[in-house]
Amino acid sequence: MAGEPQRRSNWTLAAYAAPCLPLAGLGLPLVVYLPEFYASELGLGLAQVGFAFFMVRMLDMAFDPFIGGVMDRTRTRFGRFRPWFAISAPILMLATAMLFMAKPGVTTFYLWTWLVVLYAGVSISSLAQLAWGAALSPEYDQRSRIYAWWQGANVVGIILVLTLPAILPKFGIVGHRAAVGAMGWFVVLLLPLAVALAIWRVPEPLVVKKAERSGFNEYFKLLRRPTVTRLLIVDFLVGTGPAITGALFFFFFVRVKAFDKTTASLLLLTYFIGGLIGAPIWTKLAYKIGKHRGLAISGLFYAAVTLGTYAMPAGNLPVAAVMMFLAGLPYSAGAFLLRAMMADVSDEVRLETKIDRTGLLYALLSGTVKIGSAAAVGITFPVLAMLGFDAHAKSGTSGLAGLQAMFTFVPAGLALAASAIIYGYKLTAHRHSEIRTALDAHDLAEAAPEMASDPKFVEEIHPVTRPAE
Repeated sequence: MAGEPQRRSNWTLAAYAAPCLPLAGLGLPLVVYLPEFYASELGLGLAQVGFAFFMVRMLDMAFDPFIGGVMDRTRTRFGRFRPWFAISAPILMLATAMLFMAKPGVTTFYLWTWLVVLYAGVSISSLAQLAWGAALSPEYDQRSRIYAWWQGANVVGIILVLTLPAILPKFGIVGHRAAVGAMGWFVVLLLPLAVALAIWRVPEPLVVKKAERSGFNEYFKLLRRPTVTRLLIVDFLVGTGPAITGALFFFFFVRVKAFDKTTASLLLLTYFIGGLIGAPIWTKLAYKIGKHRGLAISGLFYAAVTLGTYAMPAGNLPVAAVMMFLAGLPYSAGAFLLRAMMADVSDEVRLETKIDRTGLLYALLSGTVKIGSAAAVGITFPVLAMLGFDAHAKSGTSGLAGLQAMFTFVPAGLALAASAIIYGYKLTAHRHSEIRTALDAHDLAEAAPEMASDPKFVEEIHPVTRPAE
């Protein structure tokens, strides 16, 4: 019934999250490995690589409202979002193979071309999966649980792909280029299996209401909503800090802290282990004090630890490992709490407009992620070059002070700003409960406007209130 808790089983959520393993195995190298790989190993210029990643991300943003609107209008017997999720898999597999298995001599045109294809696939898959998750339950806390599974699987995928550089030498496969290629194979082989499992095991409640117009005009109307604007600003701030540290990670730990790339990879692995352990901590905290307050606390914690890395002694592995583990603890909080909060906003929008805009709302959220990740490479790389940092140099101190400041002070400042902005967020658990009550009343009234009519079952008129399967 409408008033009963909508709790999906752990097995259902595990299947829903399974594709995050290869998708995260793709997402991390896109920020951390590929820019550095194309600049250091394949011979493209630092500014050229930064500009390519930045501009393709910017161009890709125009694709999000288009595909989000198409998803909102989609009506099939398999749902709105599952068919698009299936379509994204072959696109991602092809583009991953071309980018991760590239050889020296590639041109900037080659990089641009396959980045465009890859990011189109990423847009389709991320929007479809996130909107699909919002439809799985209407409950405030259950949405935290759904997206905690989503983020937990993302972190596991990152951990798996980070173990590859350490495992490959045991099989006689050595070299940075071989490690990047192995990451590509990880995605290409695992993605179709994981996507098939999700489509097979995870239901998507059907929408029987006629599709409404959904395009750029509606996209910008949503952008003007105060609740949406606040979430987008915070998502940009929360996501950009780790994106900057990710893009600069190997430069920072190799050139400033005097570790080799293999050891730096292990430190990155430690960071994401912290993220995996931290996910249930922030979930429980959100249950107790609300999603927005839990997110604010995670930002304060992240800022404090990130600032601490500035004074971290060079070459001291135990200290570096502890710092990276602590820095990783709040990694998951922003990603899954903000996506759960956007699912609540979708209910608020539907109550006020009587139209479901889930796809467009997640297109907006996807846009801030892309701006942040694009800025992490497209702005920081050229700034580093202006400061005199040479990505090809093996030694020297030119530009290292700027690199260290950008790795620590900038992300910490962004996190503090995000915590300040989100703390006063108004769509709390109590407010969302009121919205859900009003939505349920509206849906039942719409189904049976007259006493003599035959009422429809709740699952036929409002999909996200279907009982758990």
